[in-house]
Amino acid sequence: MERGLLQLTKDTCKCRCAQPSSCPDPFIARTVMSGEMDKPLISRRLVDSDGSLAEVPKEAPKVGILGSGDFARSLATRLVGSGFSVVVGSRNPKRTAGLFPSLAQVTFQEEAVSSPEVIFVAVFREHYSSLCSLADQLAGKILVDVSNPTEKERLQHRQSNAEYLASLFPACTVVKAFNVISAWALQAGPRDGNRQVLICGDQLEAKHTVSEMARAMGFTPLDMGSLASAREVEAIPLRLLPSWKVPTLLALGLFVCFYAYNFIRDVLQPYIRKDENKFYKMPLSVVNTTLPCVAYVLLSLVYLPGVLAAALQLRRGTKYQRFPDWLDHWLQHRKQIGLLSFFFAMLHALYSFCLPLRRSHRYDLVNLAVKQVLANKSRLWVEEEVWRMEIYLSLGVLALGMLSLLAVTSIPSIANSLNWKEFSFVQSTLGFVALMLSTMHTLTYGWTRAFEENHYKFYLPPTFTLTLLLPCVIILAKGLFLLPCLSHRLTKIRRGWERDGAVKFMLPAGHTQGEKTSHV
Repeated sequence: MERGLLQLTKDTCKCRCAQPSSCPDPFIARTVMSGEMDKPLISRRLVDSDGSLAEVPKEAPKVGILGSGDFARSLATRLVGSGFSVVVGSRNPKRTAGLFPSLAQVTFQEEAVSSPEVIFVAVFREHYSSLCSLADQLAGKILVDVSNPTEKERLQHRQSNAEYLASLFPACTVVKAFNVISAWALQAGPRDGNRQVLICGDQLEAKHTVSEMARAMGFTPLDMGSLASAREVEAIPLRLLPSWKVPTLLALGLFVCFYAYNFIRDVLQPYIRKDENKFYKMPLSVVNTTLPCVAYVLLSLVYLPGVLAAALQLRRGTKYQRFPDWLDHWLQHRKQIGLLSFFFAMLHALYSFCLPLRRSHRYDLVNLAVKQVLANKSRLWVEEEVWRMEIYLSLGVLALGMLSLLAVTSIPSIANSLNWKEFSFVQSTLGFVALMLSTMHTLTYGWTRAFEENHYKFYLPPTFTLTLLLPCVIILAKGLFLLPCLSHRLTKIRRGWERDGAVKFMLPAGHTQGEKTSHV
């Protein structure tokens, strides 16, 4: 099932790993789609209907549709726009004719299935039995099942919808297709939606016919095997952001932990030790202190698996052994983790802009001014603090700019316009620069606070000192990998060299020489 659902791959992995989707270089996978989006968007002329049961040109390939729901209407619109002659079968054609394109013929179901060889079944599973009266007319035809079950139906029935339809019509050839394409993508065109059409069936000729139709409609067909795999294909639309589940839970877990830590330090400690009520900080100040911690750690987790993978390859002396499953999954989730890091960094920037708008901040300014007057101080200026804040804010803006660039280039339409060298430079080199800038931003924020006793509340170190641990380890490891002794060895491993190994090349049969062994 995993052999192409997302087609997340690079043009060619520069180190030619055994697992290209999990290359140890910390690059975010991008979606590579084949072909050009050469199908025009549906014109308004085809969408509008005059409400009549108009005849269509007979020379166009004729396709039938059983059903008159939203998906059937979008499917008819796309088929008509792609040059097909569409006949729609409905139980009440007079009532539904005005909802379809004017070039689509809307008639009764018996007439709709008489001439087309390919018929799309766009009705729900519970209505399949109502089509049994058409069994004789449907014999020998290709039925394309486009339905999707609900989660409850999927757990209740052992058979997929397509297999159930095939059992009701044994004289027909059933093909599962178009169930992962939305009605919007059908109506607006593939350039505004997902382009892949997953196809499964037991007859190659029927699948080829449906594949050619998908290409004519501007989509990319993808063979998923026999009809038995329809159950897994039907489960795809039921998944809610499957690749985002683990990164989202990770980000939420980090947020809760850092928020609780900052709450203890900034709110609970003053209340217990000094009897100061600072619970007003919970909605804004504590959140704003937590957001950069989460963003910084998430950005570090994007580049940590690459360091671990490189260390593992150096230890093994080969790239031809699979990574552990946990590391493999971690490598594949780097894109989502990086985008979540950018999301939390953006929230931190927005929250920081809101800080001067707080009423409590205005009160603090007034109190500071009163104290300054009472102390007969005409000017309150600390040169060190001024320089610290200037550098701190400048580095933060630069780091956020780098993260924005990484996020933009992870969009498939942008990533596909870049070649491998450009994409790897942005995601790897500039990504590591973003990590360096974030580290300098955090260090400037801390300045000398890590060495001042009054910042250890409840004997807990400042939050920024905790967030610095992981990035500093990554930066140190990256620096070690740049040493010639390690860099040269790692480059050789990624080019196919194996420690104490030999690659054997067999000459063609009948050649005068025997087997040759080449040590590489």
